[in-house]
Amino acid sequence: MFAEAWAWMTDLGNSKVLALLIFMPLFLAIVAWVYGNRRRSERLESYKYMPFLDEEPEGDQKGELK
Repeated sequence: MFAEAWAWMTDLGNSKVLALLIFMPLFLAIVAWVYGNRRRSERLESYKYMPFLDEEPEGDQKGELK
C-alpha cells in the first residue's frame, strides 16, 4: 500500500495536484493572516514606500559628514 501511494505521489501528473492542494490553502491562509487584522494590514501598507524614503545624512545640521 505504501509503495502504491509513493508511486502515485512521484508521478508528475499527480504531484502537481498534490502540491496545489498543499500550497494554495497555505498561501490563502498567509494572505488572510496578514490582511485579516486591520492594524497589521495598515502597518504593512505603511511600509510599501520605505525603499523610496531619503536617508538622513550622518553628521551635524550643517551637512558635514563625520
